[in-house]
Formats: sequence, structure tokens, C-alpha cells
Amino acid sequence: MGELVSTPLPTQFGDFLIKTFSSGNEDIPHVALVHPEVDFSKPVLVRIHSECLTGDVFGSRKCDCGDQLHLALNQCGAEKGVLIYLRQEGRGIGLTNKLKAYQLQEQGMDTIEANVALGFDADMRTFVPAVAILQSLGVDKIKLLTNNPIKLEALKEAGFLTVERVPLIGEEFDSNRNYLNTKREKMGHQI
Repeated sequence: MGELVSTPLPTQFGDFLIKTFSSGNEDIPHVALVHPEVDFSKPVLVRIHSECLTGDVFGSRKCDCGDQLHLALNQCGAEKGVLIYLRQEGRGIGLTNKLKAYQLQEQGMDTIEANVALGFDADMRTFVPAVAILQSLGVDKIKLLTNNPIKLEALKEAGFLTVERVPLIGEEFDSNRNYLNTKREKMGHQI
């Protein structure tokens, strides 16, 4: 996967290089935030984060995405890591369908049931772009910030040498408790 552009990006979480990679739509590229002092000869702290406009930008309490993003940025800044931001909103169903799923959740469905009721799989995401980005960056040993066993397995299957899971636990609220329970009970997340 070819890099499109790279430039310094100072943030409240530390200094990074922001790099964009093709997603198939140049208006919404995948993004990697790479600490400028990352040591690729050692296991690199990596977060693979799928876009969540409602959580990441607006601070939605229906999910834990925004909390996870900010915790990961703090850790990647402190530990000289890499954050990959994949443009696959709503577990890959897009923003409008995700909001339709929210409507169904308000009627009592969980996140998986809502996606299926809309005609989608429970999770439509792919981590192939993240693998390609990590390979493009020269990462081969990883400490993965995740609670999702599917992400961990995807990296192991791709041949990364050290894949260690580092838990990433956001806040639990009344408004996201059902969502977190669904992730734990139906998707095997370790939270």
C-alpha cells in the first residue's frame, strides 16, 4: 500500500508524523500517526482504530470508541508508537447505516442484531489495509493495543513476529453498557 503524503503533526498527545494511504477513495484515505522516534527494531506499540465519527469526534457515549482512540493516542505518544486510523465507519457499514442501526438499538436491538436486521454482517471490517500499512512502515514486531481477538489473529496470520495484546479499556456508562456487554459476550472482546 503506497503512502500518499507525510507531514509532521503536533498534537495534545505528542508529536507525530501523519501519513495517508489509499483506501480506494482518495477523499477518505486511511491514516497512520507515527511517532517520529519510533524504534522499528523493537516491538512497536500499535493501535488499529476503525473510524467512529460519533465517538471519535462528537464524544458519543453509545460506544467506547472515542475513549479508546484518546487512550491509544496518549499511549502511542508516550511510548513512541503507531496509530492506524482505518476509514471503515460503523464496523464497515458506513455512517448513515450506522445511524439506522442506532435507531434499531433504541428499539431494543443490540449492535449485532441491528446490523444484521439492516442486511449486513455483524462486523464488515477488514484489517488487510492495516497489515499493508504496517508492512509499508517497516513494522514487523507488534504490541497491539486492543481488546478484539480478531485484530490480534489477523496480525498473527499476516506473519508479524511478536504480537502481544495490550488491553485498552475505555469508560463504561449506562449509555454504553449494553454495547460493551455485546462486545464481551457475542464478539469475544476481552474487556
